[in-house]
Amino acid sequence: MLKHILSISGKPGLYKLVNRGNNMLIVESLIDQKRFPTYSRDKIISLSDVSMYTTDDDIALNDVLTSLGKKQNLQVVDIDLKKADNDTLRNFFAEVLPNFDRERVYPSDIRKLIQWYNILINAGITDFSKVEESEDELKETEDTKKETQKVVKQTPVKTQKKNTGAAAKTGVGAKKG
Repeated sequence: MLKHILSISGKPGLYKLVNRGNNMLIVESLIDQKRFPTYSRDKIISLSDVSMYTTDDDIALNDVLTSLGKKQNLQVVDIDLKKADNDTLRNFFAEVLPNFDRERVYPSDIRKLIQWYNILINAGITDFSKVEESEDELKETEDTKKETQKVVKQTPVKTQKKNTGAAAKTGVGAKKG
């Protein structure tokens, strides 16, 4: 479910992948349902690719969100993220994921996780479990990854024109070396 939910660097909130266009992705905001294109200059991350640091191994975001959903009974987290101090956030997150790495998981990461969870719950997305994919879904996922990589790789490159004017032929203004 989380493979079609995206985070776009520089834009607040989460977005649902709606369609793929030529050199762009069409996304829809989960907050206000507005659609717009994203291009290669945007850093796009699928939530299915995100994981959290723990003292043992990294744990996938869907497992963290499932644990948070169980703790909250699939209700919105009511912590005021702007006023909450770092100890409050760490203590709350320790109830959700007791073995999280306290040195590598910053309070800003916990804030972001809670914001994402609240957005998903408000959008009606409550199934965070990892579902085995069928062959068609695997092909679609591979096509999406290829298209996303294609969009990211196709950044415009500025080329410099060769100086073929009179100055180049006569050497006027050219550096002698």
